Formats: sequence, structure tokens, C-alpha cells
Amino acid sequence: MIKNILKGLQAYTGAFALISKLKLWKYFAIPIAISVITAAIIFISAYGLSDKIGRFIANIWPWDWGSETFTTISTFIGAIIVIAIGLILYKHIIMAFSAPFMSPVSEKIEAHLTGIDKHHHRNTTFQEQLWRGIRINIRNLGKELLITLPILLLKFIPVINIFSTALLFLVQAYYAGFGNMDYTLERHFKYRESIQFVRRYRGVAIGNGIVFMLFLLIPVVGVILVLPMSVTASSLNTVQLLKDENRLNKDLSGFENLTGLNS
Repeated sequence: MIKNILKGLQAYTGAFALISKLKLWKYFAIPIAISVITAAIIFISAYGLSDKIGRFIANIWPWDWGSETFTTISTFIGAIIVIAIGLILYKHIIMAFSAPFMSPVSEKIEAHLTGIDKHHHRNTTFQEQLWRGIRINIRNLGKELLITLPILLLKFIPVINIFSTALLFLVQAYYAGFGNMDYTLERHFKYRESIQFVRRYRGVAIGNGIVFMLFLLIPVVGVILVLPMSVTASSLNTVQLLKDENRLNKDLSGFENLTGLNS
């Protein structure tokens, strides 16, 4: 698991240079616009909702003594809840609606790494790629919320709430990396096969998603660069994993030296 997480992290080192080399920036124009608009809407909504949720939680405390302290804690927890759910929604919205634009990026990276311009893989249309992205992300959204809500309840327990924050981050990272890997996998696997593939390499998904989530901590620049960098890094990882499983129709000689993923 740790080794695969490191692979997911390491792939980012050559991502920016590869985007420039293959002239892929033009493909990210619409996804970047989707990312910025979605982030703005969620941020404005979160700003207005955090206090309301905090006051709602504070009403649980029926006593006068300690009410101010509990209200302060409740407001903080309310902000965390809004941010966590906001990040979940943001992540899945941008990945779902960017799918038709990210698949060609992933395909060009695969062609560059393998030296094969014409692949014998599944041919999908713009509409099919969009539906695949929506379907995968609705499925992941549901599962992520089911895992996230109990973790958020742990924040009411002292000491344990420290570990729950780290766990919450890793869950978010996994599903971010999941979505990024599927941009490559949709050409090679059907829906359920793709899910099984990511489960086998969940460490790679987490590694990719960790940097994805960290990008979102960078004001403005983060929401602009998060998709280009994370999708490119994920494509590097996923193509290598497909090669390791003999899923590609040509051996990628010298690929390890190019990306450093097996070093």
C-alpha cells in the first residue's frame, strides 16, 4: 500500500513538463472553467451555511453552563462539515463533467508513452464519456458520503477527532484518485471492471488524490491546476499499471526510465 501511494505521489514530478511537451493545455480550458465556477459556488454556499449548521448543532446542548463553549465548538464543527461535504461535491462535479475533455488528454499521454497512435481499445463517444463520468462519480459520491458522515461524528470525541481528520482526508483522496484513473480506464474496461481495477491499486489512487486535495488548499491557483496536474499524473500511473497487467497491445520498452515510476 505505502509503495503504491508513493508511486501516486511521484508521478506528479514530471506532469507539468509533459503537459507542455504534448501541448495539452488547450484541452484543459473548459475543465478549468468548470472547476473555477464550481469552486466559487460552493465557497459562497459554504460561507453562508457554516454558522447556521453550527447554531443547529449548538441547540443540542440543553444547559446554560458551558453553552458558549459548546456553541464555539459547534460553529467550528459546522464549518468542517460544510467544507468536507463541499469538497466532496466539488470533486465529483468537476470530474464528472470534465470526463469527455480529460479522456482525450489521457489518450494522448498513453500514445506518447507507448508509441502507438492507433490503439485497439474501446471507442467511446463524447456522450458515452460524459455518462460514464457521471455514473462513476454518482456511485463514488454515494459511497464517500456513507463513509464520511460517521467520520464526522467522531469529531465530537476528544483525541479521536484528531485521527478522524486524517482519515477523512485519505477517504477524499482515494475517491479523487479513483476518478482520475477512470479517464484512462474507460478506454480499456467496462464500468465494473474499472472499479475492480482501482480497488486492486487503491494505494496509487490515494497517492494521486493526496496531491489533488493539497492543490485545493492553494487559493485560486489550486482550482486552476488541480485537474491538469492530477489527470496527467494519474495517466502516467494508470498506463504503467495496465502495462504491468499486460493490458496494452505493445510492450512499453524504456517506459520505466521515462517516468521513474518503478525506481
